[in-house]
Amino acid sequence: MRGPHAVEDLLRACAPQVLGALVRRYGAFDLCEDAVQEALIAAARQWPEDGVPEHPRGWLLTVATRRYVDLVRSESARRRREDAVALATPDSALLARAADDAPDTDRDDSLSLLFLCCHPDLSPPSRIALTLRAVGGLTTAQIAAAFLVPESTMAQRISRAKQTIKAAGLELTLPEGEDRTARLAEVRHVLYLVFNEGYTASGGEELTAPELSTEAIRLARMLHRLVPDDTETAGLLALMLLTDARRPARTGPHGELVPLAEQDRGSWDGALIAEGVGLISRTLPQGRVGPYQLQAAIAAVHDEAGSAEATDWPQILALYELLERTGPNPMVTLNRAVAVAMVHGPQAGLDLLDALAEDRRLARNHRLLATRAHLLELLGEKEGAAAAYREAARHTTSAPERRHLAEQAQRLG
Repeated sequence: MRGPHAVEDLLRACAPQVLGALVRRYGAFDLCEDAVQEALIAAARQWPEDGVPEHPRGWLLTVATRRYVDLVRSESARRRREDAVALATPDSALLARAADDAPDTDRDDSLSLLFLCCHPDLSPPSRIALTLRAVGGLTTAQIAAAFLVPESTMAQRISRAKQTIKAAGLELTLPEGEDRTARLAEVRHVLYLVFNEGYTASGGEELTAPELSTEAIRLARMLHRLVPDDTETAGLLALMLLTDARRPARTGPHGELVPLAEQDRGSWDGALIAEGVGLISRTLPQGRVGPYQLQAAIAAVHDEAGSAEATDWPQILALYELLERTGPNPMVTLNRAVAVAMVHGPQAGLDLLDALAEDRRLARNHRLLATRAHLLELLGEKEGAAAAYREAARHTTSAPERRHLAEQAQRLG
């Protein structure tokens, strides 16, 4: 008998294959996705107790097909479609025996589903939610919990996304040529957002949501295999690996936040660091350097330093200056301010923060306030630093970050 975590991993791997088989057979993405979700929920309840069936994909496809037929039958206005489905649906006993041998079940549609879920017709929040549900195999409740919104809100978001797909007639196909190139940027952005939310949860009692960052890495690996020569996709994967390698050291025994400079570097994941460094080292010389590659290079410099004191800050500063030219945004400038402070002194960093405070996107952001507090502390202005730490604590929705910032303020008096 497999444990619950092993069952969950198996279900996530099977989910896009079963959904792809159902969509290719019947075409109605919205109903097929609902049917697959119900099959996944049934499996999550039964398999840990009864054992995993000999042909898990066949079991899921059987249950999902039955549920799909039920869903069609419940729509009285579509009786003719019900008849068509009934004729197209094989006997469930035969399906259970043969599904694992069927070509459409063995075929992995994860990437086609990923591109569909990240279609530009969908809103960014809908892309994230639908990707995690249809491709990642997470339930609506799990996604809602990860993003700290009511389950009903997340259900509505997913429902609207599926209705958009239906209304626009979007199909389960892997885009080619220029369409793939254009859509690739959307896919990368969704995976980047999912990873970031997993690595540092935007709110709640836990600092991280590992299931999100782990799923983002899995999907990024698949995307990299599809487009191995795309340097930004390789950069994104390298960035995720190099960043996630530090996750074991980011929290203390009671879930408290541990800043990068204070982390036990011996607990970082050496295998992930080696893989990430190797990937970005091979990628950077290949062509035009983009934001994901530069962020990965910065992460590599941090990861390769034996201690916080040994960090090559001049190199990090040079990389941030290049990143600000290729992909400017307030968070990049904020991070550059830290690098400037480490190279040229805290006052030089504070001067950059003064300009950022005028940016409405970041003016009251807790990260800007916390960075100001840190640089004021480095400058020896303890009273001002304590006040900035307290203000930062008031503006964060993450409980671990709030506790950490409050502790810093209390430490300074």
